[in-house]
Amino acid sequence: MITKENKSQAIALTQVSKTDVGSPQAQASVLTARIKEVTEHLKANKHDHMARRGLIQMVGKRKRLLKYLERKDFEAYKATVATLGLRK
Repeated sequence: MITKENKSQAIALTQVSKTDVGSPQAQASVLTARIKEVTEHLKANKHDHMARRGLIQMVGKRKRLLKYLERKDFEAYKATVATLGLRK
């Protein structure tokens, strides 16, 4: 479970404005933080299939958000992918 501090740090990485918490960049950033936490959990708990399913869902949601951002604002997409350290 992502803590409040980790979530606010993740949002701060890609915020468009001071009060931005819902832009695709911010949502992808939060999902990336959650994905990292669940990945670490699954390294220790290999048989946790519900967590694995949740991880796959989060990866799919992040993929859809980034695809939307790529269509709407390519420069913001490139900046977000570089900031989050994703392969694209």
